[in-house]
Amino acid sequence: MKRKYYVVWNGNCPGIYDTWEECKRQTTGFPNAHYRAFPSREEAEDAFQEGYSYPNKKEKEQRSGNHILILPIKESIAVDAACSGNPGKMEYRGVYVADGRELFHIGPFEEGTNNIGEFLALVHALAFLKKANSKLPVYSDSRNAIAWVNHKKCNTNLKQTSRNRNVFDLIERAEKWLAENDYQTRIMKWETTVWGEIPADFGRK
Repeated sequence: MKRKYYVVWNGNCPGIYDTWEECKRQTTGFPNAHYRAFPSREEAEDAFQEGYSYPNKKEKEQRSGNHILILPIKESIAVDAACSGNPGKMEYRGVYVADGRELFHIGPFEEGTNNIGEFLALVHALAFLKKANSKLPVYSDSRNAIAWVNHKKCNTNLKQTSRNRNVFDLIERAEKWLAENDYQTRIMKWETTVWGEIPADFGRK
């Protein structure tokens, strides 16, 4: 029998597990558990860093006995960013999914990028929830931002200038917060193709 590696994105303890028994312990009874098996450790690590991906129709039929998230969790926060140009004026915000209420809105700042805004929005949401002692999950539609937060590093190629110094100050603060704080918040991928635009979208496409 070929060996498999199990990725748990949403469970008691998210991570990569070597056996089905370990994966099952993390997901059984956990609301909206997200997990999947991969044939190699490398694929599992890449998948864990990228975040949960909604299964296509064929995968859904094959995995009908698994926990599959059909609808987004209303009791949650969604974050998104907007940038006019690349780089350009960048801003980000977070909203309460259940009613669309805006919880925070930062910017705009000169010479930012959308990826940076998505990263900053996620970290802002994590800090916001930790301060409020809230267990709400957070949705983002950016795989890059989720991966950057998991690595605790804003992996941007943008160069710092006198015009975007404020953006880099925010990046430094966000990376410092990630380095100094633990959190239990579940970060989940917003599945735009299934659910439509994320509620925090600025509507400027």
